[in-house]
Amino acid sequence: MATKIINQMMQHKVITLLGIIGAVYFFLKYLTPLLAPILVAMLFVTIFGPTLKKMQEKFHIHRQVGAILLLLIAVTVVGLLIWVLFSWIVGSLPQLMGKLDTMEQQVSEVISDICASVGKTIGIDSAYLEETMLSHLEKGINYLQEDAFPGMLSQSLTYVKVIGTAIGFLVTFLIASVLLAKDYDRIMNNLLDREECHVFLEVICGIIRYIATFVKAQLLIMGAIAVLSAFVLSIVGIENGALWGILCGLLDALPFIGTGIVLIPLAIVQLVYGRMGQAFVCIILYGCCAFLREMLEPRLIGSRIGVSPIAVLASVYAGIQLFGIWGIIKGPLGFMIAFQTWKSIQRRRGKL
Repeated sequence: MATKIINQMMQHKVITLLGIIGAVYFFLKYLTPLLAPILVAMLFVTIFGPTLKKMQEKFHIHRQVGAILLLLIAVTVVGLLIWVLFSWIVGSLPQLMGKLDTMEQQVSEVISDICASVGKTIGIDSAYLEETMLSHLEKGINYLQEDAFPGMLSQSLTYVKVIGTAIGFLVTFLIASVLLAKDYDRIMNNLLDREECHVFLEVICGIIRYIATFVKAQLLIMGAIAVLSAFVLSIVGIENGALWGILCGLLDALPFIGTGIVLIPLAIVQLVYGRMGQAFVCIILYGCCAFLREMLEPRLIGSRIGVSPIAVLASVYAGIQLFGIWGIIKGPLGFMIAFQTWKSIQRRRGKL
């Protein structure tokens, strides 16, 4: 009886669409925080499933053992990378604090020249303009020296909680990955045997495969940009160029910001110190990284999902409004889940 009522309701497109949107919102809002390690483990097993199968066939390594080996390699590489970047950032803080006064003086000279030029051009009091800008600059420097950096270093309890949460997530993820690697095929076969699970299984598999393809592509793009940035910044003689390049590659995954969050401030700093050539290289490198992403992303991911870029942009904005900063990820993910679910239901109705 309940199945019949559900089937009748599913015949109405508006009700179907509203039900899909409500279910997706409930899943992203309440279930993903609770099941995040399990979902990431499912993603890991799906991505590396063929690799685990080859390891089992060629080297007679059981899938759970292969999963442990892959996870150990991944954790080691990521851990070393995070440790190097963290050590570099923390070690650079005293040096940066010492350079703030010198940088303030050099920036003040640049601001004075700019204000004089602007004042002559538009006919305003350049002295007042310069005084206002220097006042804001001094407040910013004082905030960094007295509040921002000391505040960051004093929040030790918060950092301990974050580290504890991360360790709990990691342990759960490792255990879930090993268990899923062993029973993944059996679980999928059991779901395939149940007719009522076919729609959900089709949607879940489609979303996981899409995410897996997206993650693979992002890792390749980030790696290419990190290598390019590290090479170029080191060649032109920028201090710690290799580390800045690696940071560019990692932050390139951020929507709308990308490598600009590193290269643009780096170009400004070079400009303040009078290194026009290095500042120009940073700007050109920023454009090259953006071009490289735009060239590689369609090739690695493709435009097979048939979704308008405007729809994806709207999903990012809606996700931020609904879920905060995590909406950058949850918004497009929720849109893709709803889109794949709608397509699957329509396909089963014979409308597509």
